[in-house]
Amino acid sequence: MNNQEVSIRPATLDDIDSLLPLLKELFSIEEDFVFNETKQRKGLVKLLSSEKGRVMVATINNEVVGMCSIQTLISTAEGGVVGLIEDMVIKKKYSGRGIGKTLLASIEEWGKLQGMTRLQLLADKNNIPALKFYEKCGWQKTQLICLRKLI
Repeated sequence: MNNQEVSIRPATLDDIDSLLPLLKELFSIEEDFVFNETKQRKGLVKLLSSEKGRVMVATINNEVVGMCSIQTLISTAEGGVVGLIEDMVIKKKYSGRGIGKTLLASIEEWGKLQGMTRLQLLADKNNIPALKFYEKCGWQKTQLICLRKLI
């Protein structure tokens, strides 16, 4: 990871201004989402204030360089608690240093501690580097597809 020490920690409300540019960078490569600072700020406040989820951040010299979030769901298929991972992003200039793998592992560990038996995530089907990253980290494609409806 270069000579710079990476730290992983839970995000706080004080991190929101550092998380928004990361979401902007992520949404710029995802066709289904458009960055809207007001909406994303509102979502972060709700998520960071909830006991049903967690946002982890990667920092280098106190600079937030990456983030990943997870939310708790109840699965009838699993008969218990599972997690939905979203917002996995590392600043472009820090990619390829193992930060994403470490950040994702911290989210997975949090899920285990919550008693989760399965994690799932969505990734843009055209984001080949992300898909290769997840495969390298042991994630598997499923036969399911994601559908959505705005209401």
